[in-house]
Amino acid sequence: MVDIALGFQRLAQVHGIRPVQPLLSRSRLGAVRQREGVDGHEVLTWPAQYQPTDSFRGHFEFGLKYERLHFEFFSRLFAVIDLAEVAAWVRDEPTGSYARRTAFLYEWFTGQHLDVPDTAMNVGYVDAIDSTLYLTAQRADRVRRWRVNNNLPGPKDFCPLVYLGPPAERDWLYDVAAGVQALDDTYGTELLLRSTAWLTFKESRASFALEHEADQDDKVRRFAAAIGEFSGRLDDPMSAEHLLVLQKAVLGQHALRVGIRRSPVFVGQSTFHAQIVHYIAPAEDMVPDMLDAVRLYERRTRGAHTVARAAAVSFGFVYLHPLADGNGRVHRFLVNHLLAADRVVPPNIVVPVSATIASSARGRAQYDQVLEVVSKPFMQAYAEGYRFGQHRVCPDGVETNFEFLKTHDAQHVWRYLDLTPHAHYLSALLRQTVEYEMAEEALVLRQHDDARAAIKRWVEMPDQDADRIIRSLHQSNWAVSGKLRQELPALFEEGGSLYSLHEALISAVRAAFEKRQ
Repeated sequence: MVDIALGFQRLAQVHGIRPVQPLLSRSRLGAVRQREGVDGHEVLTWPAQYQPTDSFRGHFEFGLKYERLHFEFFSRLFAVIDLAEVAAWVRDEPTGSYARRTAFLYEWFTGQHLDVPDTAMNVGYVDAIDSTLYLTAQRADRVRRWRVNNNLPGPKDFCPLVYLGPPAERDWLYDVAAGVQALDDTYGTELLLRSTAWLTFKESRASFALEHEADQDDKVRRFAAAIGEFSGRLDDPMSAEHLLVLQKAVLGQHALRVGIRRSPVFVGQSTFHAQIVHYIAPAEDMVPDMLDAVRLYERRTRGAHTVARAAAVSFGFVYLHPLADGNGRVHRFLVNHLLAADRVVPPNIVVPVSATIASSARGRAQYDQVLEVVSKPFMQAYAEGYRFGQHRVCPDGVETNFEFLKTHDAQHVWRYLDLTPHAHYLSALLRQTVEYEMAEEALVLRQHDDARAAIKRWVEMPDQDADRIIRSLHQSNWAVSGKLRQELPALFEEGGSLYSLHEALISAVRAAFEKRQ
């Protein structure tokens, strides 16, 4: 039996639309109503009584009612649909909520004006998208023409969607504030703040490791200082002024390329034989407007779900790749900045997500995989859309021979990403970071404090000597090294004045580290 497609899938078939990011809902006719999850999307089966009229109006209304929204698809569809079809729908149903929402979306995406009267003043307002299911603007703009609340999270130049799901199905959305508070309750504020100094450096070092620059200690220290100074303290972090400040803080005053890029860029690698392209960022002439749109997206979503908006803003930033250099580090900085700016964590607490990513091959692979949610289908769609031609010098001084030939088509992707998988990824990453990385660091600090106190119950000594003993015993699996005997012979050389205490002291240190609570 051949499946009969409904909703957005049917319109995609009729108009020959193949979005780069596939439709997230696929509806078909069947005997009974059911939902199946298949490869990251949902297959919805509907009995005959749900079958809409086989027209733009019928299938688009069906999609708005029952399916996941897909803005890349909307952008492509409205570019080819006859505006007379939309206008006729509104004329037939001037007060209909789905007709009005569609008319609003059509004008918003296309910039074209439908030749129909404004909605009557006595008609109630409806939201453009369902705020119980999606990340939306927290203060909607009232569009009187259609009596629609424009609660879209961003403007036309950049408006990715994040599907949150029904409130009862959001166990995946991690409560970072509660996780950090649990650490505070367990270990105390003072210990948590002490661990932040190391976590900040660890985050910086890991962020550079992801850029294959972990061995450059001066850069690591500089980025750590930037995290401590700016995280949660910039009201407009993606303004050109603040991005330049962040860039210089990350890259140093002697960086070759700073500021907003004015040249094409691709993410890839070069070999002796070829250049391999993994992702192509928006054209340089699109960057200023898109960056302004990312800034507005960040402002419009303030007060919304922090993890979801942090994912949308930070990954949207890295896909835009607006800077001449330092995009990856600023992208990961933005995660911590937004957690602090939203007061989910105090500004002086760092959640070292980069350290979690860099801590294992699996962590790096998962980070790469979430980036490939966009980059992989993008490159499959535009495998023949770029070339290396004649060398030219761009306005920012960059010499390049890279040309992308599909900018007009790719703008539908760049502007209207679905970043739901990125929100799920970031949520899981934050959970692992808070409940493992940060908890382990706080535990080690407390164990160290307990071990130092245990030593001093047996022998009074300066902290630096106690720390040397702890470090040596822990590294040598509780055996006394020759070096430790030489440094502290009174305790560890047979015949020393305190030698009789050494076994009790070792046992006390070991007990401190074997205690997990």
